[in-house]
Amino acid sequence: MSTSQQTDPLIGRLVDGRYRVRARIARGGMATVYVATDLRLERRIALKVMHGHLSDDTVFQSRFIQEARAAARLADPHVVNVFDQGQDGDMAYLVMEYLPGITLRELLREQRRLTVPQAVSILDAVLSGLAAAHKAGIVHRDVKPENVLLAEDGRIKIGDFGLARATTANTASGAQLLGTIAYLAPELVTRGTADARSDIYALGIMLYEMLTGEQPYKGEQPMQIAFQHATDSVPRPSVKNPGVPEPLDELVLWATERSPDDRPVDAREMLDRLREIERELGITPAVTRTTPMGAPRDEVSPTGELTAVLPATSTTAPTATMEEADNAGRLRRATKRRRTKGAWLVTVVVLLAALAAGTGWWFGSGPGSLVAVPDVSGGTFAAAQERLAQDSLVAVQREENSLDVAAGTVIRTDPPSGTRVDRDAEVLVIVSLGPAEVQIPRFIDSTETDARTGLDSLEIRVDAENATFFTDAPSGTVVGVMVTPADGAEPFACGEGCAAHQGDAAQLWVSLGPVPDVVGDSEGAARSTLEGVNLVVTEETETETSETIEEGRVIRVVGPDRWWQPGDAVTLVVSTGPPLFEVPEVVGDTRDVAIQKLEDAGFQVDFAPFFGVVPNDITEVTASDPAAGELRVRGTRVYIQLTVTG
Repeated sequence: MSTSQQTDPLIGRLVDGRYRVRARIARGGMATVYVATDLRLERRIALKVMHGHLSDDTVFQSRFIQEARAAARLADPHVVNVFDQGQDGDMAYLVMEYLPGITLRELLREQRRLTVPQAVSILDAVLSGLAAAHKAGIVHRDVKPENVLLAEDGRIKIGDFGLARATTANTASGAQLLGTIAYLAPELVTRGTADARSDIYALGIMLYEMLTGEQPYKGEQPMQIAFQHATDSVPRPSVKNPGVPEPLDELVLWATERSPDDRPVDAREMLDRLREIERELGITPAVTRTTPMGAPRDEVSPTGELTAVLPATSTTAPTATMEEADNAGRLRRATKRRRTKGAWLVTVVVLLAALAAGTGWWFGSGPGSLVAVPDVSGGTFAAAQERLAQDSLVAVQREENSLDVAAGTVIRTDPPSGTRVDRDAEVLVIVSLGPAEVQIPRFIDSTETDARTGLDSLEIRVDAENATFFTDAPSGTVVGVMVTPADGAEPFACGEGCAAHQGDAAQLWVSLGPVPDVVGDSEGAARSTLEGVNLVVTEETETETSETIEEGRVIRVVGPDRWWQPGDAVTLVVSTGPPLFEVPEVVGDTRDVAIQKLEDAGFQVDFAPFFGVVPNDITEVTASDPAAGELRVRGTRVYIQLTVTG
């Protein structure tokens, strides 16, 4: 047992001759809650005892009694039952059902934000309880996570009707409102009036907090938060948590409209819409179980919120109905030390104490002591370091490669931006090194599929369209890789392997196989074949003589001085037949000289056999056939006519 438990004078005391106090389990602004044993019925109960310094004040007495009356009028499985209310000497108390478990505030501290099914299940139960209250004409006026109890057996209940009033009394002038700033409806801030729709606003804020892990409004002073409630619109939860479905976004916006007339009229209308959303999303509200409780805890459930007394809009005295209640009269008779002047003094003291204690807790150990990690992405580390230092956070640089963020630029932080952390905490600032360098292997002679798979695995973007060429390599074989750097540098060849960077682009050069062989084909056949592989054959042809290719047949095809590609223009070279040679002049030459001249010119020589035995010196050529100067193909036989001269 803690020291505070041991020093609490109520521990072990028998209250009103019936309730044996066992341990303290919570302490709030108006009262302390103990676990006790009802000796008469032999059951554990929660005993709520009003603080002694408030028991002399008639307003707080009335509020305490009102809680008993308000809760006792409700018989709903989602409302904490109140069994009894009484006075033991100067001590006013309520007897309530004891629910081992935790509050929604404690669950939010553990998880930060809830899953959509968790939030829907809790909201469904709370709305059910409030629907019963609104139907009975009771407005809760202090809906917040601290007042939502999650029992170990899965029950979810709303309690603490300490601020509850009958609906007809909600607009009474002169009333002062005690409530939690973070959940106050705008009309409570501006006019001091409340009805069922004020509870709906608080539920909308609570749903936002369950879905995002934080409240929509923040400020250094309570009045700053109150001002935001009165002037700003609650943002969509999905801005902070993209996983929030749109129907829940819309439900939060509907419940937190600044004008009460634009909200659901009561909890039943909001519950009906929630049930429709549950069907749309396929969510069945589940029983919410909590971690089993250990020994009773001291100071288990501080409010965790800033509480203030808001001045009313007029000076009319509080309603007389509450002052005339029998129990209230009995309490006033038992504690006559204070009167009206004292009540006002206590109110001022409570206000100042609540603000001081709340502010001290908020900035000392509560949410105010935490700071949200700012979004520093897109800048330099130096800029991020300076920005984090403004919020008392320490930047620690870590680098990693990134395909999308330029080198030297902040990618993100860890914890992510928006996360609330302790002051002076270290925040990892992830700075981009740019794309990682990779080594591309040799892909020449590979298949297209292998090359694409290999480049993809290296985070190299491969163009969908290949560059294709006619080469001696088999069709479909990679004959080159051209890499284009992502930083805009000049493209370079990488077929034999090279160093590149992730995010660079590459184009494959793929072979179409050799150009079709059309040598010896007719001009028409050759043209048709080449055009069939998407080569453009020019209309004009070139011609050459050929001793091996007959006239009209293709000798060769000429085109660009590189690998040809589909669409390239090529020209046919067509044979004009064998070349023609001029018959030399041999008339007047001797036989042997004439023969030598003709054979040197590529001709064969014939003459009369008689002259074969005649001495050369006495021979002379008198004519040739073909005659000198005529053109004939190489190998043509020339007949020379000879005569004897001596």
